[in-house]
Amino acid sequence: MRKWLVEPDFLIERDPEKCIQCQVCVRQCANDVHQHDEEGQCVFSESANCVGCHRCATLCPTGAVAIKHAPLEFRPNANWNSDAIRSVYKQAETGGMLLTGMGNDQPKTTFWDNMLLNASQVTNPSIDPLREPMELLTFLGRKPDSVQFEPSSDGEKSITEIPPQLEIQIPIMFAAMSYGSISYNASLALAQAAAELGTFANTGEGGLHQDFRKFGKNLIVQVASGRFGVDVDYLNAGQAVEIKIGQGAKPGIGGHLPGEKVDAAISETRMIPKGTDAISSAPHHDIYSIEDLRQLIYALKEATRYTKPISVKIAAVHNVAAIASGSVRAGADIVVIDGFRGGTGAAPTMIRNHVGIPIEFALASVDSRLREEGIRNQASLVVSGGTRCSADIVKAIALGADAVNIGQAALVAMGCHMCQKCYTGRCNWGIATQDPYLTKRLNPKVATRRLINLMRAWALEIKEMMGGMGVNAIESLRGNREHLRGIGLTDRELNILGIKAAGE
Repeated sequence: MRKWLVEPDFLIERDPEKCIQCQVCVRQCANDVHQHDEEGQCVFSESANCVGCHRCATLCPTGAVAIKHAPLEFRPNANWNSDAIRSVYKQAETGGMLLTGMGNDQPKTTFWDNMLLNASQVTNPSIDPLREPMELLTFLGRKPDSVQFEPSSDGEKSITEIPPQLEIQIPIMFAAMSYGSISYNASLALAQAAAELGTFANTGEGGLHQDFRKFGKNLIVQVASGRFGVDVDYLNAGQAVEIKIGQGAKPGIGGHLPGEKVDAAISETRMIPKGTDAISSAPHHDIYSIEDLRQLIYALKEATRYTKPISVKIAAVHNVAAIASGSVRAGADIVVIDGFRGGTGAAPTMIRNHVGIPIEFALASVDSRLREEGIRNQASLVVSGGTRCSADIVKAIALGADAVNIGQAALVAMGCHMCQKCYTGRCNWGIATQDPYLTKRLNPKVATRRLINLMRAWALEIKEMMGGMGVNAIESLRGNREHLRGIGLTDRELNILGIKAAGE
């Protein structure tokens, strides 16, 4: 029964002349939008249940189904738009928080779009990446202040001990997404793609399924406040350990995987009873200061025999530069900064839309702070939060990042249609679900190939852009803000980003 004031977000239109009553839409929709009337021998649709995932329209063999935004329009009001009114209606009827999935979709400025890249012309000629070597190889981890050499019979040999590093063939990694928030097949695809591409996937806070341990050479294992699945074997299963302090979609907020998603496999992986809620608290209850963080970092280094870099993941907030500096001084080898466009399986809508700052400002301020303090070499910077294309990655590296994490783009590559209902567990594309009937819709081999294709395409574009700038190694681009110019930005914004205006 439709609720009194909450109108449907979408309207289902069915062309009776095209519809052949095959019931594909009925079988494919996990939200009971399409139903078959046995008595009348016809298919009908209940628009109120539609989440806009496009599964029915995509798979309809005759193109009989169309999904449109609901035609109901409210009286124009600059302050009270339709989203604000609908939100009040929903909360007045349910008494609960508004939840959402994926990243911030508000029409706030995406500052990557207000930055332009440099290009070589005459005196510094461009480079043809098809005929000349281009180096995308990246090392993540703490670098020594200096390197000493001593003579040897076959040439000079370094005698400076280099801390453990992550070696990636492209400056792109897959962001943390836990098994539980996404399906087994989606987790498998990410691990397989990372292994073939020579980069890393991240387990997220949900532990490591036994089937995925064979991909350990291309995995980063995460330690979050819930400590799900964490033991010494888990810590040594990957090539790096990440301490999750915060994430861009919900800074200062913990996590919650509903008990109905905790099946036998997730129960074993997370080391919690089957059917119980997996709740990770907002704070780590053993971290209330930088000194506490330092103690955990070195406990993890001891547990992994100082063979793996330790990463600290923080959300982009207004004092992020000081937090990052403290993390580096506490012993972090890598600092991951997640911007307010960062995605998630479930977040309070108000938190996702109104807390945190853009990753562009956070990255610029952190990189500048670490350089001013003379400790930039002591940690690598990885950024994430709504990265959409290869140009975003090139701009991020020029602004100071060592590498970029992608999450939402990876899910879209696998087939996600951004319906933002991940928290319901009824993902019609088999990605953000644990329903056995739905998970099998995602073929891990196909998903792996699509991820590999995307990363290889982006790598080619990155090389083309670097060649156009006359740069033949990603190292030469990192933190070189002279390759960036701002357009449509205020003087204050340009100053925070540390770049010049176009034309300067």
